[in-house]
Amino acid sequence: MSKRSARPVQHIARRLRPYLPLLGIAVLAVLLLVVAPAVLSPFRLGNLGKYCAWAIAAVGIGLAWGRGGMLVMGQGVFFGLGGYAMAMHLKLDAAMATGGPDAVPDFMVLYGNGSMPGWWEPFRSSAFTLIAIVVLPAFVATVLGYAIFKRKVRGAYFAILSQALAVAFATLLIATIKQTGGFNGLNNFTSFFGYNLYDPANKKFVYTIVATLLIACLVVVWQLYRSRFGELLVATRDAEERVRFLGYDPANVKLVAFVVAAVMASIGGAMFAPIAGIISPSDVDATASIWLIAGVALGGRASLFGPALGALAVGYGQSTLSESFPNEWTYFQGALFIVVILLIPAGLTSLFPKVGGWLNRATTAVRTKEVESA
Repeated sequence: MSKRSARPVQHIARRLRPYLPLLGIAVLAVLLLVVAPAVLSPFRLGNLGKYCAWAIAAVGIGLAWGRGGMLVMGQGVFFGLGGYAMAMHLKLDAAMATGGPDAVPDFMVLYGNGSMPGWWEPFRSSAFTLIAIVVLPAFVATVLGYAIFKRKVRGAYFAILSQALAVAFATLLIATIKQTGGFNGLNNFTSFFGYNLYDPANKKFVYTIVATLLIACLVVVWQLYRSRFGELLVATRDAEERVRFLGYDPANVKLVAFVVAAVMASIGGAMFAPIAGIISPSDVDATASIWLIAGVALGGRASLFGPALGALAVGYGQSTLSESFPNEWTYFQGALFIVVILLIPAGLTSLFPKVGGWLNRATTAVRTKEVESA
């Protein structure tokens, strides 16, 4: 091919390069929505659904941490807000199915006097629950973020503060056993918005919802990355004072990313509850938040797919290693993180450009030898 004929091809390749992530999202959608339900057993598909719920939260962390430089180590708070909001609705549904429209969750009878707090009552409504899953974490994140970012809290102080919030939230849940189930959390869900959760077809339907939400979150974040806001977010991460000099408030830029990440974590928690069949303080505490961060770091926090793939990998590793090595699996996973951090600090997805560069150089070398030999 001559240089002149190669120019149009190169021009088309440059024009299409920004849309290559959409192709990757489409491939992931096919794998999650078509291939996985066809080849996985109901048990494995349910596990994959839990991994997708974690991946939704991880995508938001990638936006806040990877692009915004905010080490959000307390996303368990927002994961828990969505998870408990959904679980409260599911518990009320289960109670009404067995005891009538005024029935209360079973643990309130077991641990208390059978009375239900007034703030539970609105969660009988499906519409209120769905709105709360989005609005509640957005409100909490806005209040917290405004207080934190306006005071220019960042770096290690921000990370410590966010993790402390996760510890406080889990402690509050454990202490309020009569209102939230305490350490045991909320469980024994029988239906999901009218669909029987014991029916395998309905379980697959719930999986389809969470997988679709993961794909949608990736599309949203991809659009944010290529927007003016995405450029401002990176600029705020790298040169906050220059952004302020240009007339933008870095606190507002960070706040938007923080709120979006909080809403995504809440959506992930809301879908985790019906798939796992339980939501408890152990799913939202500091340890759970650290696992989310670990998945993002493993996959590559700065890339679009890295956080989601890392979260899926961590979830799969937890399940498979715990089945094969019930007592030692945490050591294997810890060793994997150490190796990745030491050898591939940018995450597993950073290997793809390197492999592509090696292949291009190898192809160029082969072509050069062919030309010389000719």
